[in-house]
Amino acid sequence: MTESEKKITKNLEIEELVRILPESVSYLMEKGIRCLRCGEPIWGTLESASIEKGFNQNEIETFVNDLNSLLKGKQINFV
Repeated sequence: MTESEKKITKNLEIEELVRILPESVSYLMEKGIRCLRCGEPIWGTLESASIEKGFNQNEIETFVNDLNSLLKGKQINFV
């Protein structure tokens, strides 16, 4: 799979998400998933990290959609 064919899903491991899309760190920090940069490693998937921080499935789906937009180079609002 080439970089241009990659798609972010809720089942993507956080480590892989950051490798594919470094901008995801800032996006997730804005959403309240701050451990990505505080030195505490996050293991697991985007979904599991989001649930651990109290987000529901609708919010997680929004994260996935926003991150895919970032991956495609589209401007999104972090608010």
